[in-house]
Amino acid sequence: MYTVGELLRQWRQRRRLSQLDLAIAADVSARHVSLVETGKSRPSADMVLRLADQLDVPLRERNRLLLAAGFAPRYAERPLDRDTLSAAWGAIERVLRAHEPFPALVIDRRWNIVMTNRALNPFLADVAPDLLKPPINMVRLGLDPRGLAPRIVNLAEVRAVLRARITRQLATAPDPALAALYEELLAPYSEDASHPIESEVVIPMIFCFGGREVRLFSTTTTFGTPMDITLDEVAIESYYPADEESAAYFTKPDADARAG
Repeated sequence: MYTVGELLRQWRQRRRLSQLDLAIAADVSARHVSLVETGKSRPSADMVLRLADQLDVPLRERNRLLLAAGFAPRYAERPLDRDTLSAAWGAIERVLRAHEPFPALVIDRRWNIVMTNRALNPFLADVAPDLLKPPINMVRLGLDPRGLAPRIVNLAEVRAVLRARITRQLATAPDPALAALYEELLAPYSEDASHPIESEVVIPMIFCFGGREVRLFSTTTTFGTPMDITLDEVAIESYYPADEESAAYFTKPDADARAG
């Protein structure tokens, strides 16, 4: 069991800040930061949260800091449904519907799919049934040979993008389950790291359906100032056609039949 000071020091080192850097950002003395980290000073709940805010600590981990300091958690974790988070649920539903006829989905911190719109349906037609049992994991769905992988023309590039995103995510907030997913599905393909994805503005995901290529790029949307752990950890992945031919795949007359 780590003390609050030890946890704060881990987060500070993870953010590559000195005690003086953190003290200036939080408007406290460097000596006070040192005393908190060494356990010689017991911080108040407000001080814990002030330091956590400057360290960009996720809400789930802020609760852990508060508990380590002897205080009650401040942030609730409610399921994303119509009963507990009705306003957020309704807003997300409207975003997903408005994005049709193009695919959009909501994922949690471990890339499990929480919600989708109808436009995703045709992509799942030939996926192995066990991959569609909840919780459906987006990374596994995309990279498993029984999932979407055989349809992805530029699979190595897609793996490289996922590798970069999850690496950054783990650096920001370590998670054993996500790390295990990375080791299983991404670590074995170290050669993908040679793809120069950082130099590209947009890396499309290229699907092949019946000999026809559909090129998509994605954007990620998160909640700006969430006060609930669930909302802090979900993101909306919206996919857009990268060219007119790909747009026509979704907008031509038989697109509704595929989505249905």
